Parts: sequence; C-alpha cells; structure tokens
Amino acid sequence: MPEDVIALITSDHREMERALELMKKDKSTRPLLLPLSLAMLAAHSRAEEQHVYPVVAKEAGEKDQAHHGIEEHLQAEELGRRLLPLDPESPDFDSALEEFAAAVLHHAHEEEQEILPALREAVDSERLTELGKAFAAKRAEELTGAGSGSHDRRSSGGNGGNGGKSKAELYEEARELGVEGRSAMDKEQLAEQVEQARRQT
Repeated sequence: MPEDVIALITSDHREMERALELMKKDKSTRPLLLPLSLAMLAAHSRAEEQHVYPVVAKEAGEKDQAHHGIEEHLQAEELGRRLLPLDPESPDFDSALEEFAAAVLHHAHEEEQEILPALREAVDSERLTELGKAFAAKRAEELTGAGSGSHDRRSSGGNGGNGGKSKAELYEEARELGVEGRSAMDKEQLAEQVEQARRQT
C-alpha cells in the first residue's frame, strides 16, 4: 500500500537523523555519508517545495509556514556545503557538523510539530497518498538525475536563462523584486518570474 506524504517525510527525517548521528560518532563514515546526506537533503527539499509546500500554503492556509520551511531548507543546505572542503577528522568539521545537524533537526522538528499536522487537518487520506506518490517520484528524480556526487541544488537541472544561479540566489532576487508567491515556486518558475520582473523595472 502506498505511503502517505507525511509518513514519507517523517521517514526521511529519521534517516537524516541517523546519518548525522553516525557522522558525529564515527569520523570514518564522513567521506561517504556527507555527500549522501546532502544529496538526500536536497532531493527531500525539492520534493517538498514542489509538491507539499504549495498545498500547505493554499489548502492548509499556512503560507508563512511554507515560506519559512523553504528558508530553512536553504539555510541547512548552505551549512551542509560548508562541510565539503573541511578535513573530516578536524575540529572545524566537528563544529560545522554540529551547526548543520542543529539546523536539520530544528527544521524536522518544526515541520513535524506544525506543518505536517496542518496538512493532515486540511486534506483527506486519499490526497495525502497522492501527494506521497508525487513527493516520492520527485525525490527519486532528484537523486537519480543529479548525477554522482551532485549534492548541490546549483548543479541539478539546466541553467536555462538564469545564468546558472542557484535556487537560493534566484529566491533572494525574487524577494528583492517583490515577486509574489515565490515561496511555492521551483527553480525554473523563479527564473522565469525574476526575468519578467526585471523587464518591468
């Protein structure tokens, strides 16, 4: 039986928590688990942003929470990328890992306490299962389509007309240009709206 989206998201959270805990305890796991964790986080985030947060914003009426969730994704991914150039055995890695883990765990907790209950309240079980299928498909597409070792949202997908900007950069530009509904947009939509807003200024 297909799982609903809440079960899938919660399962991803537990998997990330296990990976982070293992990296804290066993430094030898870091070279393998770090890129894997970043890839998992990026795929999970893209799937939520495309299929879950728009429903949370529109049907559950939690637009601010959806917006906040995207900001937390961006922050966690940025903290994760800071680990990449560091020596996995170093104290610098230890402290950066603590910061990354804290951001991921905070987001997971907040999502499970606020966003997911609001979603469950707003839609029926059939809709949750539909969202689960869409979420799982997008997550798998991101993981397989990103290529080997591609853990950064900047390296997935075509650059299109946005000059290779990351979703975070496009989002920030959209915010500065006052683009409405940007929190529910994917990278391509952000690029398109930013381009349109630039033409109007």
